[in-house]
Amino acid sequence: MKLFALIFSLLLAQATGLAHAGTLANGGWSPKNCGVKPDEPTIADDNVEAFNNSVAAINNWQQQAKVYFECLIKEANTDNAIIADTANKRQADYRKSVEAIGVAADAAKKKLDKQ
Repeated sequence: MKLFALIFSLLLAQATGLAHAGTLANGGWSPKNCGVKPDEPTIADDNVEAFNNSVAAINNWQQQAKVYFECLIKEANTDNAIIADTANKRQADYRKSVEAIGVAADAAKKKLDKQ
């Protein structure tokens, strides 16, 4: 089942073009393909026209922020899946190695016990 999940995740990552989505540096993660996070607007209270303009800016910001954060989540989920799948695969490989070494050690012991 883990193998199926690994293959599915890798195929999904390739299909979406995000084999490696974000960037991990200096203890922080950031999305790679989402552009710049839009700056939060301020609410103007000088007069009605300024307030109405700031409300329009807020509406525009909300749309831009929605796109940005949806992209951020998609990239984070992609990277999380790649990290988990890689760790699971390497852990499974380690278990196989330990098992193979144990079998080889048992065989060597049996051989030497016969001498």
